[in-house]
Amino acid sequence: MNVESKIKRIDLRLLEAYGEPKRKRRREALDELILTILSQNTTDTNSHRAYENLKSRFKGWEEVRKAPTALLEETIKVGGLGGIKAPRIKRILEEVKNGNGSYDLSFLRKWRTDKVFSYLTGFQGVGEKTAACVLLFSLGRPVMPVDTHILRVSKRLGLVEEDDTPSFTQEKLNRLVPKTAIYRFHLNLIRHGRLICKAQNPRCEVCFLRRNCRWYKENKRVRVNPQ
Repeated sequence: MNVESKIKRIDLRLLEAYGEPKRKRRREALDELILTILSQNTTDTNSHRAYENLKSRFKGWEEVRKAPTALLEETIKVGGLGGIKAPRIKRILEEVKNGNGSYDLSFLRKWRTDKVFSYLTGFQGVGEKTAACVLLFSLGRPVMPVDTHILRVSKRLGLVEEDDTPSFTQEKLNRLVPKTAIYRFHLNLIRHGRLICKAQNPRCEVCFLRRNCRWYKENKRVRVNPQ
């Protein structure tokens, strides 16, 4: 079975197990960008708390940009790495304001996906995964971000090679995953990584994907009844 066919089979199994993910309300591009920066190296719960703290303390992005870095760091500290994220956010807001005269990034909706990607990754601290999150969740483009869960599960399943980088994995999955399935495949694969295919002690005994899993075949000595 080639990788493209394997992805389609895995997508269907994930869909059967977890269902079609509910579409989230789209945030403005800058809001999604800042939220994704806050989500780096932390949990969704903590990053959303940091984002809500930010939105409740400051009236708008202009106030955030002008705020003392120490105050911004204190506001978002629940998300972790405030000392890195606070100046990074302020710098991005400065560049957006200077480049566009406002914080409105609605013009990105008219741009080609590759141009939006280049624009976003031009900001310091904005990598390919962060840019892809903005494209998928704010602009509704079929672009698949690759986080630590997706990278781990994709390697174990054999969708990519063990030494493939996050960047290459993202590029490969965006080529192979059907465009209409990217949104659900992204969210369902993350869910699977959190619930079953964990970094430590993966729960192979209850995994409905183990017949498609290269890691299981190579590493599990104790056999269980296949599904």
